[in-house]
Amino acid sequence: MATVTKPLSATQTTVQDARQFALPVIAGGVVIAALYFGRMLFITFLSAVIIAFILEPFVALLMRARFPRSLAAFVVCTLALLGLWLAGMGVYSQLGSIYDELPRYSQRIADIVDNVQQKLEQMEERTYQMVVPARQRQQQQQEEQARLRAQQAQEQTRRRRRTAEPAPLVPPSPPPIQEVRIHEDRTAIADYIYSRLSSFYQILLMLSFIPFLVYFMLSWRDHLNRSFLQFFQGESRTVAARSLEGIAGMVRAFVVGNFLLGVLLAVLSSVIFWLVRLPFPLLVGPLSGFLSLVPYIGLPLALLPPLFAALGVNRFPVYVMVVVSVSLLHLVAMNLFYPKVVGSRVHLNPLVVTLSLMLWGFLWDAPGLLLAIPLTAGLKAVCDNVQGLRPFGKFLGD
Repeated sequence: MATVTKPLSATQTTVQDARQFALPVIAGGVVIAALYFGRMLFITFLSAVIIAFILEPFVALLMRARFPRSLAAFVVCTLALLGLWLAGMGVYSQLGSIYDELPRYSQRIADIVDNVQQKLEQMEERTYQMVVPARQRQQQQQEEQARLRAQQAQEQTRRRRRTAEPAPLVPPSPPPIQEVRIHEDRTAIADYIYSRLSSFYQILLMLSFIPFLVYFMLSWRDHLNRSFLQFFQGESRTVAARSLEGIAGMVRAFVVGNFLLGVLLAVLSSVIFWLVRLPFPLLVGPLSGFLSLVPYIGLPLALLPPLFAALGVNRFPVYVMVVVSVSLLHLVAMNLFYPKVVGSRVHLNPLVVTLSLMLWGFLWDAPGLLLAIPLTAGLKAVCDNVQGLRPFGKFLGD
């Protein structure tokens, strides 16, 4: 006996359409809320993933030399921590030297500010002379002189009255009572640290987990891949494997490519700054090199550390050399090396890059700006390998 389906009424159709529209919106809101309130957890995990992608080629190199994966991961993580400690000691020594030179730098900055103010006042005076007629300026000067003379006459009158009147007898005041201060006042920095103590503790706690996460991701890489694919069956497992491989390829290309470009720019910048006798080249060079890779605002950020260091020399040719060298390195890296090393694997259009920076920067602040592009590239890799999401992958692509 055939079943007869009744046609849906207009009200039922509207309810179904509203339900189909509301469910994705609610799911998206839940995801955004989870990303926002759990950002410390997600940032820690993704930072460990990025570091694992950077160290994976070294683990593979040791495995070719017949090292077991667990031993190779331990050796690489130990050497990475040792290098990080040595870099931290170098940065600490450079910062100590900068701290000793702070009075001179502050004086140079004050001189620059004074010069700028003088130039602005001179420009204002020239503009005033050009705009205001000479007769009106002369009248205003006469009125100003008359006002000053009147003030001087009033001040002289007050002085004569003070000298003419006898001073009143004032009984001696008792000695001030010295209050014993039990608690010392905290400085502004101490107040800020005290108010942010819980946040600092949480950040340090999450940072302490990163070395362990990186080691386990490197040593258990094959097991994690196999375990992840067990959640899928049939054709879905093939799609999941392709998506995982696409994500790994895109993120590795972006992370490792940017890291190698940053190291190259850091070395070249340090050498150039050392040749022009710029103070603290081993600190300023790496800072300028890695800041140059920040999307959109990389060039002005890369100029800030060397220009600040150039205040210790305070010579115009040094400022010119810093601006020219940093600009050339940035343009060559972004237009020649970046498309070949990173852009050949990460195909994102500029509009999507800008929107992703805005979204992840809003959710996770500064770490979100650093993680925005690899996250969006990974999302595009998933969309490219899932049949129903390929239109979104084409929208995200270039």
